[in-house]
This record gives sequence, structure tokens and C-alpha cells, in this order.
Amino acid sequence: MSIVLGTRTGHGPAGVAGGGQWIIVTSPAPAFALPDSRSAKAVPELIAADEEHFARIARALDEARSSLEERLDAARRASGGGQDAMDRDIEVHRLAARQSVLRRFALDLCLGRIVPEGSEEPLYIGRAGLVDSEGRRLLIDWRAPAAEPFFGATHAHSMGCVSRRRYRWANGRVVDFWDEVFAASDRAPGAALDDQSAFIQSLGASRTSQMRDVLGTIQADQDAIIRADSHDALVVDGGPGTGKTVVALHRAAYLLYSDARISDRGGGGVLFIGPNDAYLSYVDDVLPSLGEDSVRIATLRRLTPEGPAALPEDDVRIARLKGAADLERAIQNVVRRYERRPEETTVIQASWTDLDVEPETWAEALDAADHGTPHNEARDLIWDELLDLVTSSVVDMPPHLARRELEHHAQLRDVFDRVWPVLDPARLVAALWTSPRLLATAAPWLSEAEVAALQRRDGTAWTDADLPLVDAARDIIGDPDLARRRRERRAALVAERERIETVVEYLSDADEDGEGVSLMLQAGDMQDRLIDDGAIPTVDVDVLEGPFAHIVIDEAQELSDAEWRMLIRRCPSKSFTIVGDRAQARHGFSASWEERLARVGITRVGVSGLRINYRTPAEVMANAAPEIRGVVVDANVPTSVRESGIPVRRGSVAELDGILRDWLATHGDGVACVIGASDTPDLPRVRALTAAEAKGLEFDLVVLVDPAGLGDGIEGAVDRYVAMTRATEQLVILES
Repeated sequence: MSIVLGTRTGHGPAGVAGGGQWIIVTSPAPAFALPDSRSAKAVPELIAADEEHFARIARALDEARSSLEERLDAARRASGGGQDAMDRDIEVHRLAARQSVLRRFALDLCLGRIVPEGSEEPLYIGRAGLVDSEGRRLLIDWRAPAAEPFFGATHAHSMGCVSRRRYRWANGRVVDFWDEVFAASDRAPGAALDDQSAFIQSLGASRTSQMRDVLGTIQADQDAIIRADSHDALVVDGGPGTGKTVVALHRAAYLLYSDARISDRGGGGVLFIGPNDAYLSYVDDVLPSLGEDSVRIATLRRLTPEGPAALPEDDVRIARLKGAADLERAIQNVVRRYERRPEETTVIQASWTDLDVEPETWAEALDAADHGTPHNEARDLIWDELLDLVTSSVVDMPPHLARRELEHHAQLRDVFDRVWPVLDPARLVAALWTSPRLLATAAPWLSEAEVAALQRRDGTAWTDADLPLVDAARDIIGDPDLARRRRERRAALVAERERIETVVEYLSDADEDGEGVSLMLQAGDMQDRLIDDGAIPTVDVDVLEGPFAHIVIDEAQELSDAEWRMLIRRCPSKSFTIVGDRAQARHGFSASWEERLARVGITRVGVSGLRINYRTPAEVMANAAPEIRGVVVDANVPTSVRESGIPVRRGSVAELDGILRDWLATHGDGVACVIGASDTPDLPRVRALTAAEAKGLEFDLVVLVDPAGLGDGIEGAVDRYVAMTRATEQLVILES
């Protein structure tokens, strides 16, 4: 249908000057669907220019989707191996990610607009950039430098921005918008000056099982951190509701866009670490909605094969002992015991004579592996060097024939396996927990009581405190299966090259003038192209092993030294975004962030604070703040920016079922959470979690059952503080 947008006289909307007639736009439906309560905003002076621009965006989106489909089909059909195949896969991945965003969003790809000083045209900011067929830029990617004032401009620092408009979308249409004007200007009459009121109101919207989309409402303090430099470690210290998780997720997307060192093509990509599986499920959709599906998201448990089955370590003393980084030295000490240097001559009975392998020969072979090479990976290097040294002294047999026999010589291989055996990292760690003598020898700094405390009947009954040590052992020793698969691949590659060389020799003999095909095949790169990839065993590498160019860690205040080392192994550059709250550390966090990180070798650290609570109503924070300030006097307790109008309710545990049912009956959407109850009614939109499991999550209603039962001291106070501050609307506290 045709929509007449109206007559323009004088100054247009928010920065578009001039007079004349509004154009007629043909569109299936207007972009704006403002409710009657906002009818004052639904006037041409405020929205006509946007409707016109949205019509252009709609046409450009159709063109972009069609073009992407064609380019993606062409990329998938492209042939070639080696580097060509790698480039093709990268391009397919890039195009598919772009296609996913354009399919997912329509006009709501647009977040809002700004009017820069000295400009007659607004700049429209989007989740992704968009140009039309004539090359006119319709949307600027939110991560681009030109988009920064949309998020960062404030009344105190306008960043050259005259005005800003943010849209609120529902079902692909604008249901509200609010404007801010940062400078005295004759453009101000074309703005709907809600300022922050609509934004504050949006904070109280009902939650779902997944984090809601907040890209369009990111605030200046958050955006400054999102766009901060990434070369060193950056700590984001913020209390509940300050948007730490929002910052962490959007920073990952921003760095992939802006920093070639971090992007998948230019570096190792990004790893995002969350505290638990419930948290990962909650944030799972955020990065794809930003067009980034290359970020690896995991918990610490997921970084090792043993992690999924590991149980929590309930003994604080054992967790502390295993969390200290010095137990890695114990693993290294055990490994050294298995790296034996023969002190006597070894006699090998070959088919043509007896060969003497002197201690000096063994020593030279063992030195072939550089210091720090994982034990199992060093085996291949040492074995190859040993064969070279032994066959170099053979005089009664051609060296290549002698080597071929010795490669498969059972006696020599048996001796070598005793000198440098294959080790299993997990079994070695398990042995420390079942053999007090082995542990005492490997870790002489432990007391007898500590050695005894670490012992258990089943060494492989893994807990989460074991995982960093198993990971360290795997780093020191190397994966035995991976080493075997690499040997098999190398052997298959050698065999395939020998086959190709035989073919090339045959063709060369048949080519009388030495030109043409046979000459082309003499080139090494051409022979490599002839290798049958299907004949070569693949070596699947765990993508979570890294190395990564950058790691983002949420709830980082809980990490032990051993867990930090686990992450440093995956990011040797120590380029981290560290998100946490010292006041939410269940076992205490008395040091500063700089002191804490220096202990694990992270010395180049910047700290940025977030102190505005956008989530938790003031009524709830008034009850939660005393809980934590009683045990953490310097806690970063943020200031709430809104009130819910609902006081904190207190009652008895017997009221739990009725409270939940009443809330469900009066709230058609939203989610509730019960924390601390041993028995929770099975009701829709109601979850039951521990305080630790609820970290990083948010709920419309939180019912805290028996708060005193969460314990005394720092751990109990933190759990109560965390539980209370999950509420976005109402908190109910029930006691026995």
C-alpha cells in the first residue's frame, strides 16, 4: 500500500533541515507501530524521515540477501585444495555469518541514529553495516568508529553528537523511541525528548530463559570498556546489575571486528569462559545475534575431557591445596623420573651384526627435543635422532637399509620404551591421589597431613579441583593418542609422496623430450597438489586447547591459581578481559585485582569499574547491601537507577507454593527463581537453583528460602548477596 508521509515545513525531524513536500513511500506496512499511549510521537515531524529511510533499508536488505545467497553458493562450489580450500572455508564461514544476521533481522537491524555536528543527515547505526545498490551507506556497523557516539555520548561529553535517537522494536516494528539532545540547537524541536525515561522503563521488562537483546541500550560507561584496547589484561570490576556480562559478550564481538590480531583469520580467535552450564545456556544467543558465531564459549569444566563427569570439590582445604599452582611442579617431578638416561652400553642384535649404543649416543639423542617439548611429543624427535646416530656409524650395511630394519626392531624399541615411555596424563595425576609415597616424593613441600588429605580410594573420581592439574599434566606430557595419530599421518604422507614420485618417474621416463606434463610434475608444489587427502588420516585437534588471541572470563573472582594457569596456557600473550566482582567471591578476595593477578604472572593490568546498577531495583538493593558490607567493607555496591515500587516481602517457608502460584496467575510472562529450597513445586517458568548456580543470571521474581541456611562468614554472606540481587522486579524472603 502507499503511505503519504505528510507535508514538511520548516525544520525536519532531529537534524534534517529544509522545507517542501514529503515523498510518498510504497511499503507493505509502516515501520512505526506506536501504541495510543505514545500517539504524541506518531507525527510526521518526528517519524517521517525515519519511515523514508527504513523503506530504503528494506529494499537494500532484499538486495543484500539475494546477493549473499548467490555469493555463498558460488563459494561453496569453488574447488581446490590446500590453501585454496582454507580460503574457501573462511569465505563460506564469513558469508554464512552475514547471511544468518540478515535472515534473523529485518528493519530491526537498525538500533537508532545520531546527528553529528555540522551534518544535515543523520547516521543510522545497525547491528551490521548496510549499503544500497548505489553504494549509499544506510547503516553503520555498531562497532565502527563512526558509531561510537551513539553509545558513548553524554551531556557532559557529547563526542560531537547533536542528538541521539534509540528505537525499541517488537515484532519487527518500532513501538517506542526516545531522543536526547546534547547541544543547544535549532534542531531540538524535532526531537521527542523522553531523554532516559523510556530507557529506564525498559529495564523493568519481563525476563525470559535467555538474556534479552540490549545492544541498542548499551550505556556510555559500558561502551568505553567494550572498545578498550586489548593488548594487555583488562579487569572489569562491577557489582550486581552493572552489565558486566553484557560488556563481556559485546566486547568479544567488538574485538573480532576491530582487531585483526584477534580475528580468526589474523590470530587465534576468542574464547569466552562462563561460570556454569546454566549461564552458557542463558547467554548462548547473544553473540549469534551480533553476527559472531566464531567465539568459542565454554566453562572451565569443558576444557578437559574429564570435566563433564567431574563432581564439585566440597572440601575447602583440598580445593585450596589443589588450587595452588605448585602442584604442577609435582607432576613435572614425576615425569622426570620416567625420562631415564642409560648409564651403560646397550647392545642391539641386528641381522648383520651386534650394535653398541653408548651412553653418549643416548644422551645426544635425548637432547634432540627442546626443553619444554611435551614428553610424549618428544619421543618422536628422540627416536628419529637415535636412528640417525646409530645408522650413521654402520659400515656393513647401506644406511637406509639399516635404518629401515632398526625402525621396526623389537629389541631397540623395547629399550627405548623403557628409557622414554609413553605416559598417560590423567593416570599420572590419579596416581598422586592413590600413592602417598609418590606424592610425598614428588611434592616434598607438602606436610604428612596434607599428603594424607589428598589421598582417596579411586584416583580417577575426578572433582573440579582436579581438572586444572590434569590439564597441566596434559600440557607437560602431551596427549598420547594425539602423538600416535600424528605419527600415523606423517607415515601416510610419506607413503603418498613416494607413490607420487613413482608416478612422476614413470611419466618422465615415458616423456621423450622432457617437456610437457612430466616437466610440470617435477615441481614440488605440483606434486603436493596431487596428494590424495582421503588417503591421509586426519588429526582432530581439540579446538578448546587454543592458543587463543584473547580470552574473556566472566565471574573471574572465583578462579584459583591453577585455574588461571589453565587459561594462560591457552592464551600465552595474556590478553584477557577479566570480568568479576571481588564482593561476590565465595571464599574471599582481600587483595586488589592487580595483586591477585600478579600472583599468577599477569602483571600488565588495567582496571575499569562499573558502579551503576541497571538491573536490581533500589528496594532490593537496600536489603542486599548490608549483607555484603558486613563482611566486605570495601565492596563495590552499585547504585540502582530505578525503583520497582514493590517492597521486599518477608514470610514463612509454608507460603512458597502460594506465592509462586499467585505470581504466575498475575504475570503472563517472565521467569521466577527459588534459591535455597530443598523442595520446589514443579511449575512453569519457575526454576530452582543454588546461589552459586544463579550467578550471572536474572529473574523477575526471586524467592530466597531460609537465607540463614546458606551459612555463616564470607561464603554465606556472598551467597545471600548474590541470591537477592538476581531479582529485576520483586524479592521475597522466606524463613522457617
